[in-house]
Amino acid sequence: MEWQEILGLVGGFFTTTSLIPQVVRLYRLKSAREISLTFNIFLGVGVSFWMAYGIALSLPAVIIWNAISIVLVGSLLFAKFKYNKQ
Repeated sequence: MEWQEILGLVGGFFTTTSLIPQVVRLYRLKSAREISLTFNIFLGVGVSFWMAYGIALSLPAVIIWNAISIVLVGSLLFAKFKYNKQ
């Protein structure tokens, strides 16, 4: 494995896992009042484009971490709609 690929995997790990504390906090508190809908929509669209870029160039690190990010952003958006109604 090339050092550039390792760099991408490590960078993707830290960027993607930075979303986990927010997801955990949101589901524990069952409150999404402080979550920005606009931010999360833009983040989801941006991450989707990064994943498409990774697929187009066959970049595993970009594909893997952005796929995971899409799931995490989707979790945030789901909770935003679910808990905003309460």
